[in-house]
Amino acid sequence: MTIPEQIDTYIASQPEPKRSDLQSLHQLSLQVSPGCRVWFNDGKNSEGKTIANPNIGYGFYTIQYADGSSREFYQIGLSANTTGISVYILGLKDKTYLARTYGESLGKASVTGYCIKFKALKDIKLDVLEAAIRDGFEGQSLS
Repeated sequence: MTIPEQIDTYIASQPEPKRSDLQSLHQLSLQVSPGCRVWFNDGKNSEGKTIANPNIGYGFYTIQYADGSSREFYQIGLSANTTGISVYILGLKDKTYLARTYGESLGKASVTGYCIKFKALKDIKLDVLEAAIRDGFEGQSLS
């Protein structure tokens, strides 16, 4: 199955209204960064055991480890969770940036280091979330 097919299957597997919200966020992420690299992680480890919620990723950056090794990972992540939806803005150097910049103006959402979590799109200001997503695509050096 191709990555777009995996994403479509994942979104279709969600109950409404979460399904429609995920589809809207998927389209928004693709509009913010057309042609970006798209990822899908089914949340399973090498033995097939579920260890995380499945997630969709957009863009990429390189993670540098202290031992000199590195790996590529996505900049923006999107995942359904038991209470709603999580949007991950990864690669920011300052873990307080999201909360400081968007926490007060986003609406009914919890904002932690790299995660914006909310129950439904109707609970947040979509233009503010879009600005956070744009920030995630534009720079890992934001502080």
